[in-house]
Amino acid sequence: MTAPRFAPQAILFDMDGLLVDTEPVWEEAETATLSAYNVVVEPAVRSRLIGLRNDEFLGSIREIYNIKASLQTLHDEVLERMMDLIPRKAKPMPGVSEILGYVAELGLPTAIASSSPKVVIEAVVTTHGWEEFLPVRCSAEHLPKGKPAPDVYLEAAKALNISPTVCLALEDSPNGARAAIAAGMTCFAVPDRSHTHLEAFQGVTDHVFDSLHAVLHHLKNGG
Repeated sequence: MTAPRFAPQAILFDMDGLLVDTEPVWEEAETATLSAYNVVVEPAVRSRLIGLRNDEFLGSIREIYNIKASLQTLHDEVLERMMDLIPRKAKPMPGVSEILGYVAELGLPTAIASSSPKVVIEAVVTTHGWEEFLPVRCSAEHLPKGKPAPDVYLEAAKALNISPTVCLALEDSPNGARAAIAAGMTCFAVPDRSHTHLEAFQGVTDHVFDSLHAVLHHLKNGG
């Protein structure tokens, strides 16, 4: 007997690298900040830390490269640069408008569940006029743990008043996918090729897509 197709009752979106091409923007802000401390982050190190909360990312970088500045100083400097760059450089990923429109047509509840600080989430949503499509916006910023812990996904499900088990999470990083799975959700991964690849999701989720267009096709046609 064929298993029934999963029909989500809500869709939760990661933001960086999934809705917007902000990973290069974060890298630009971080590179400019860290250059003042004579630090250049190797691609392999950055790739391993993608998807973590900003304080956890910078905390790891600070420890790895023995940076003397405080974590708060690094965080504030990166955030200041991000707020300047987002309106100019944070471009939507291909397929975003189509999938947001389709989900709105279905009337499914939606939320952002992101590792980014709330001010960054709000800046992105405002820049692209997504307030109506994504009315619930959750940040891991002040939660006990960031991704790959499930906290922000559980927070988003609670805000929607929907069980995590009937939620579909869309993610671009293995750390983010681990967070969604740990929350009890079904996770569709769309790897952000700037830092990861399809094979990186082996053992994390079996649902890996080339693009949001492919996800939309799947949602419309059942695979």
